[in-house]
Amino acid sequence: MAYKRQIDRLPIIPADAKVHTTVCHYCIVGCGYKAYTWDVNRQGGTAPGENAFGVDLSEQQYAQTPAWYSPSMYNIVEQDGRPVHLVIKPDHDCVVNSGLASPRGGRMAEMSYSRARSTQLRRLTNPMVWRYGQYQPTSWDDALDLVARVTARVIKDQGEDGLFVSAFDHGGAGGGYENTWGTGKLYFGAMKVRNIRIHNRPAYNSEVHATRDMGVGELNNCYEDAELADTIFCMGANPLEAQTNYFLNHWIPNLRGESLPKKQEQMPDEAHAPGRIIFVDPRRTVSINACEAEVGKDNVLHLALNSGTDLALLNGLLTYIADKGWIDRAFIDASTAAPAAAPAPAPAPAADGGDADQTLLPGRPEVERVQAGRLTDFAGALAANRMTLAETASITGLSEADIVKAAEWIAQPKDGGGRRRTMFAYEKGLIWGNDNYRTNGAIANLALATGNVGREGGGCVRLGGHQEGYVRPDASHVGRPAAYVDKLLIEGKGGVHHIWGCDNYKTTLNAMEFKAAYKRRTDKVKDAMNRVPYGDRAAMVEAIAAAIADGGLFAVDVDIVPTQIGEACHVILPAATSGEMNLTSMNGERRMRITERYMDPPGEAMPDALIAARIANHLQRILTETGEAAAAAKFEGFDWKTEEDAFMDGYHAHAEGGEHVTYELLRAMGTNGFQEPATGVADGRIVGTKRLYADGKFSTEDGKAHFLDAPWRGLQAAGKQAEKDKFPFLINNGRANMVWQSAYLDVGNAFVMDRWPYPFVEMNPEDMSRLSVKEGDLVEIFNDNGSTQAMAYPTPSARPGQVFMLFGFPTGVQGNVVSGAVNEFVIPNYKQTWGDIRKISDAPETVRHLSFKPKEYAG
Repeated sequence: MAYKRQIDRLPIIPADAKVHTTVCHYCIVGCGYKAYTWDVNRQGGTAPGENAFGVDLSEQQYAQTPAWYSPSMYNIVEQDGRPVHLVIKPDHDCVVNSGLASPRGGRMAEMSYSRARSTQLRRLTNPMVWRYGQYQPTSWDDALDLVARVTARVIKDQGEDGLFVSAFDHGGAGGGYENTWGTGKLYFGAMKVRNIRIHNRPAYNSEVHATRDMGVGELNNCYEDAELADTIFCMGANPLEAQTNYFLNHWIPNLRGESLPKKQEQMPDEAHAPGRIIFVDPRRTVSINACEAEVGKDNVLHLALNSGTDLALLNGLLTYIADKGWIDRAFIDASTAAPAAAPAPAPAPAADGGDADQTLLPGRPEVERVQAGRLTDFAGALAANRMTLAETASITGLSEADIVKAAEWIAQPKDGGGRRRTMFAYEKGLIWGNDNYRTNGAIANLALATGNVGREGGGCVRLGGHQEGYVRPDASHVGRPAAYVDKLLIEGKGGVHHIWGCDNYKTTLNAMEFKAAYKRRTDKVKDAMNRVPYGDRAAMVEAIAAAIADGGLFAVDVDIVPTQIGEACHVILPAATSGEMNLTSMNGERRMRITERYMDPPGEAMPDALIAARIANHLQRILTETGEAAAAAKFEGFDWKTEEDAFMDGYHAHAEGGEHVTYELLRAMGTNGFQEPATGVADGRIVGTKRLYADGKFSTEDGKAHFLDAPWRGLQAAGKQAEKDKFPFLINNGRANMVWQSAYLDVGNAFVMDRWPYPFVEMNPEDMSRLSVKEGDLVEIFNDNGSTQAMAYPTPSARPGQVFMLFGFPTGVQGNVVSGAVNEFVIPNYKQTWGDIRKISDAPETVRHLSFKPKEYAG
């Protein structure tokens, strides 16, 4: 790849290079990096005093030395208007990654905007407005004036429910505490917008409503717990691909036995052995293969259950463990409570005829009924969720012996009688799977019953996608369930749509119908704009308003690169990303750090927080001009000049423990930062919280955790069972190590696109033979919801009748074939999708250089 990067040698980092604290802005793990910058006309030397590493570089260095970096870690960027060398390399002193770099983080430098080396030239550099039948660059004031005038007009005509919003709610690239506060203060503070959705799902909701209702926040342990656990229970996740260095730096050492000294030191009175791991996944993943190759099959249990039956498995495990007496009675008595301590919603008929709970939102008939499990005590949950081994095996397709083995690995007392420490980890296979609320509650039931929350080596945690960086004003006015925004847009609701750092076209369900409806509505406004002389702003606003009244939609896209949904928009605003601004986030163990600005953003791009502030400023100006003083006053407090102003207004003033946190203190704490929430400052360092609930007190009014009634009820989302009965293939989906999320940055990167010019679909070779499909052939995946296409990748470990497709890839969107069915809280069920497959063409020339070898390795 050095040849493809046009680099045959790299400059030596000089001893006086600027060093910036940096955190990988891709996955939730948040590996620590250092960014080095120095003048482009000079470099360091080989003598120890001449380079940043203080070593003699004239001598051969050992493998994986800190005094090394790869071509992907290098670029030439601009800093304060001047060209500088940039090296972004992993920090060996960061406890998260200990110097490891993932295929994503290890490319942060080459993924930076550089005119000198022609990287990421797709980046948006100037505001653009639809003019003369195309996008034309313009000034910030011109673009924002149009945005504000149309937005104000729609709110005047339709109320704030006429403003629809799609927005990130995460940390890392395009997010962070600064930017979520900026957008949150605009839409939830100055306004009370209800029709808002999140970047990867069609409503403003939590993917973990159940555990939060039970009092268990979803990021409650620390990465060290993966080293201390006797057993890791991993459900619906592929950590080697998606949380790479968490897996390599914390899970694998435990399984190898390398963590035994740490276990003995922290828990000296217990018997210890190398950890074991249970994977719950209908698909055999590279994570399972890696564990087997590293530590042997005897310490790895793969429960390849029938897709969507996770809830039945969890309830069967709870029943078996409880009947064996392997529960933690002392913990249950001390730290959990009966439902009388929490309000119990009234019952309403469920879709399958059973009992459920409901919440009514007057005036919102499309989302009035909510079905949710009932909070209860341990005895109540056990009675409601009870399943025999035979029932569990029949539903899941697993053997009774494997279910028993899993129960023993989770909870059977160790030699000497000590309780097993089990870490329960889950992600999109559960979150975006069948019966989200009940399944999420069922895994917490199991963790609480075995006393594995707030305990070393325990935890009941989601593994996550992005980092987190959420701080916003109260959003209770949105309601629960929140509005199904994409459905409402299809139905013609709303007049203006603000989009922040997400692409509904690639990351929604029922995507084909959504795209068709969205284009039809936004084209109506484009046609109206084309008929108006562009110097007449008043006439332009009137024409847009008339088109909206006729079913049109005015759309504004804030992003760092062009997007598919952006092509339908009328105003495009360029944002800055991590490294181009000071940005704070926390990772999967609540470890908060700052990524310092080390380069200029491209062109006129600016942080989302400041874009939100300028939208607020323009709305205030226009409302003042039109004599609406009371409405204008709501937009006070957006006079930020820097992202640090937004941070102090938001996180510092409103987050739990935020009063202890400043940029200055975060800079001093480097890549290790602190774990949220902050509890104080000592010796110039922020004091954090290693793991939550260590004191046995939970996130409820009385501090007691609750169990949840979560009985099995089959495939919950409407139409899923009929779809399964009709079509022969399960169309599973997920991420790949090299590709970041929807590939929004990868499209312009040869390293990724050379490997994956099309999204792969992993198929069993027997299925391929039956369909006359060969490796690299293009296939169409279709059902009654729509169709998409992918590149066939033979995978011997794939089960017949089950395929796995890369999610959200721009040249083949899996959401095209996902139905519009959601759970009670509008969580999409991406995972339980069935369809058929047919060959489109032989492998095109662009894939004939690819390797289609199995992805598993022998160790």
